[in-house]
Amino acid sequence: MRRGRALCALLLAPALLGGCAVDHLHARRAAATAAAAQAHALDCARADACARASPYQELAARAFAASTPTAPVHYVNLLERGEDALLLRIHLLRAARRSIDVQTFLFAADDAGQLMLDELVAAARRGVSVRVLVDQLFSLDDVELLAALARAHVNFELRVYNPTFHRATTPPLEFAAGILCCFFRFNQRMHDKLLLIDDAIGIAGGRNYENRYYDWDDEFDYRDRDVLVAGPAARQMRAAFERFWRHPRSVPLSRLRDVAARILADGVRAPGYAPHAWRAPARVAALLARADDPEYVRARFAAQAEQVGAVEYFADLPDKLDDPGHAQNRALSRHILELVRGARSEIVLQTPYLVLSGTARRVFREQRRAHPDLRIVVSTNSLAATDAFYVYALSYKYKKRYLKLGFDIFEFKPFPAEAADLVADYATLGARAPAAEARYRKYGRAPLVRGGVRLGLHAKSLVIDGRIALIGSHNFDPRSDRFNTESGFIIEDARFAQRLRATILADCDPANAWTIARREHGTWLGRLNERIGDLSSALPVFDLWPFRYASSFELKPGCAPVPRGDPGFYACYADVGDFPEVKLPLKTIYTRIVTAFGAGLESIL
Repeated sequence: MRRGRALCALLLAPALLGGCAVDHLHARRAAATAAAAQAHALDCARADACARASPYQELAARAFAASTPTAPVHYVNLLERGEDALLLRIHLLRAARRSIDVQTFLFAADDAGQLMLDELVAAARRGVSVRVLVDQLFSLDDVELLAALARAHVNFELRVYNPTFHRATTPPLEFAAGILCCFFRFNQRMHDKLLLIDDAIGIAGGRNYENRYYDWDDEFDYRDRDVLVAGPAARQMRAAFERFWRHPRSVPLSRLRDVAARILADGVRAPGYAPHAWRAPARVAALLARADDPEYVRARFAAQAEQVGAVEYFADLPDKLDDPGHAQNRALSRHILELVRGARSEIVLQTPYLVLSGTARRVFREQRRAHPDLRIVVSTNSLAATDAFYVYALSYKYKKRYLKLGFDIFEFKPFPAEAADLVADYATLGARAPAAEARYRKYGRAPLVRGGVRLGLHAKSLVIDGRIALIGSHNFDPRSDRFNTESGFIIEDARFAQRLRATILADCDPANAWTIARREHGTWLGRLNERIGDLSSALPVFDLWPFRYASSFELKPGCAPVPRGDPGFYACYADVGDFPEVKLPLKTIYTRIVTAFGAGLESIL
């Protein structure tokens, strides 16, 4: 029976994915039913929609007033800490006067995601136009919740990008059928992250809407990064969002098969959206109190905002995969390569997945030949820190390739010492943030082999020659280059770029990362091992040689950090092996299997 269902799903998959959406009659009935159930009443009668006071509205007004077409002015904040990023999002949602646009790859129904939903619906109810666009594959797969959101308010609309089989949910069987029948369409995802307030203030970067992006997960949190921008670049964000919102792949809830069926079954008397109960109510209450305090926000964030000039927001087109020749498709990838080609002294790159496309490798090789003294620093995940071992396996396979390109690679530890800095920083908030301080104290207590809350790198950033900064959703890998739509800010300001550079280099500190270097060898046996390893890694499959060219190194106590090419490197650094702090044998076995057989998946992982 199970085989029959699988075969049936596979045979029907092309029709379902390509054209078998909700028929027009049912779609109109579902849309009419949801509209009839929507609330129209407003909680506020004021022209400003009872928006909370915000220093960022003042900064945005100042930026627009001072800007000219040839000399724009922006105010920017670098958002390094997860809870800060969530706090500012909530603050800005409450400060919105006219419009809120949200675009994201992932939207979870945990405390962070539910808090955002509650605030978005509350903004709609006080008179703000709210639009939310989510990628379907990993977002809000609760049909009952989505039906309630379709009825939430006339000012609130949610659309789903590239839904599989025209459904909000994708069970495992349909997931497999989507891959088998329609791989390229199924595999193209909207990876953009955008929050836009009143077409004046925007946030973009690496964070989705889930606890782990905001330091709220009890097992695994992301080391991530956003940037807040107030000023004319918000207009570019609006234009990019509009292109996605109006694209045929962005589907209203009433046109999704499962959601439409639920809306029709519920009828016009069904209840609308209701706020959620929190899993950690004290933590949510503490954050909301700070987000609602304009003077706290001013002192903590707005007063630290930097005035910069040129800021550009780049975003791929929504039909990137369908029309790769279009000038704006792969726009961000092209700009990244242009930035790399323009580097003369230093490139500082941070990515969770060190798997470069063939084009990127060629550009780096050209740069190495043209500028032998060019320094290239790469901050990425270790196996102990990553949540994608299969992607790590390919970077593990090609570590020699990257070292030969001149990369100085630092792999992020799962319990970095920088977490202690977060404790000290939050401690300055006094009684306002006891929960945050206690939570950060859990970082670094114990190595991975003994458990504990760990960190994984998720930030995607680039600094060129200490003067140009890029922060966005692009992972600098083949998937971001060819399949996913991506977006981000490029900021040309030396002071801001130097600040970002210092932050990335801090993540490369020996207390926060292992240094990747060639294994020490001076015997003929070591040189033979290296030659065999070269031959093995050159094979597309059957790369079975277990002894790799490079390894992870830990700074010895009492030694000062030195670069891997320094004559004293091996005296001051201890070889801690391929996968330090990884206890689980299966994880290392899986990694080696992907290393041996997974080279063909490089473009999609």
